[in-house]
Amino acid sequence: MTKVVTDTVAPPKRSDRNVIAYLAFLGVLLATGIDIALPAYDDIAEGLDTSAEMSLIITVYVVGMAFGQLFWGPIADRFGRKPAVLSGLVLYAAGAVASALAPSFAGLLIARGLWGLGAAAPAGLRSAITRDLYRGDAMARITTIMMAVFLLGPIFMPLVGELMLTFTSWPVIFWFSSGLAVIGAVWCVRFGETLVEENQRPLELAQFRRGISAVVRTRVTLGHMLANVFLTGAFFIFLGSSPAVFERVYDRESQFAFFFALLGAITVPPLILNNQLIKRFGARRMSMITCASSTALAIAGIVPTMLSGGRPSFWFWYPWLVLVSSLITLSTPAVTALALDPMGEQAGVASSLLFFTGFAFGGGLAALVAPFIDTTVTAFVAGFALYAFIGFCFLWWAGDGRN
Repeated sequence: MTKVVTDTVAPPKRSDRNVIAYLAFLGVLLATGIDIALPAYDDIAEGLDTSAEMSLIITVYVVGMAFGQLFWGPIADRFGRKPAVLSGLVLYAAGAVASALAPSFAGLLIARGLWGLGAAAPAGLRSAITRDLYRGDAMARITTIMMAVFLLGPIFMPLVGELMLTFTSWPVIFWFSSGLAVIGAVWCVRFGETLVEENQRPLELAQFRRGISAVVRTRVTLGHMLANVFLTGAFFIFLGSSPAVFERVYDRESQFAFFFALLGAITVPPLILNNQLIKRFGARRMSMITCASSTALAIAGIVPTMLSGGRPSFWFWYPWLVLVSSLITLSTPAVTALALDPMGEQAGVASSLLFFTGFAFGGGLAALVAPFIDTTVTAFVAGFALYAFIGFCFLWWAGDGRN
């Protein structure tokens, strides 16, 4: 296996498996904050005696995580990845505990915002840590394997939450999440620092502006970042609107958790294969192939959808969804690696901008489509196809750094 670069202040004999396991666990913490609460909506509403929209529990968490990216990147570039991730995990645990103890729905939302702010550190800085240790195709391959392991979170965490609710009350799932954060904090200390001292940058607004300027002036980074925004927007249409489609269009609300987990499980083997393909053909070529394939299949789904009045058979729509969303997922590690590869000492700021723009603007793009998803999948399919196509255009424009 490829060994990590050893010109860091961290222990030099860190293996690929160690890196992948650590970064994937940080990703699982991100997924836990979202997915473990999904089965608890009714219990939370009953426990807090509220009729409020339960999806706000997820929305506030994601908003906190998006804006947290702008905070943790400069912190990590100044003080190092370890103290930034460790501080974020402490805030993560505090938010989870506050959520468990929340006396009202308003208090829960405040706690969830705090939780998301803490989750932003491990979520956004995983790519900066990878960039510290790897370059180019090696970084893309490690990111691909990391994502394959990370997908275990969305597969199992809703099931874990459901199982826990069978035996106990909803606050326990938040206490469980805080316990995972403690494990992550211990692991963070043992994993060590990855940012070399000479690459640390002063914590000042001018430094952040220089990071933004470097991103804007570097076509390969800017292009891949813009591609990530639209590809994330397409993915968020799937993530945010699939429950509504299962309920309103296909009357399969009770089957959503199963089919959601199945999609994640189906995506893992191609991600592992994609790691070998990146090694053979390169990150640039694989990102173009997977994104182009997703775009073509997404566009191809429009005609059958329109001919069926926006209500194609579930057994047409779900396999279509598996293919287009899986291919988008396959392209993400390479897009991330290609965006950050030229950034060097600005990797922390660039990583934060990458995740902030993806979550904030990608989520906003998905929100534009959501109101039009009622009793048909027309807006779902057309919106996914449009965003995938624009993302592919930006990916093509970005080039590989040699143009």
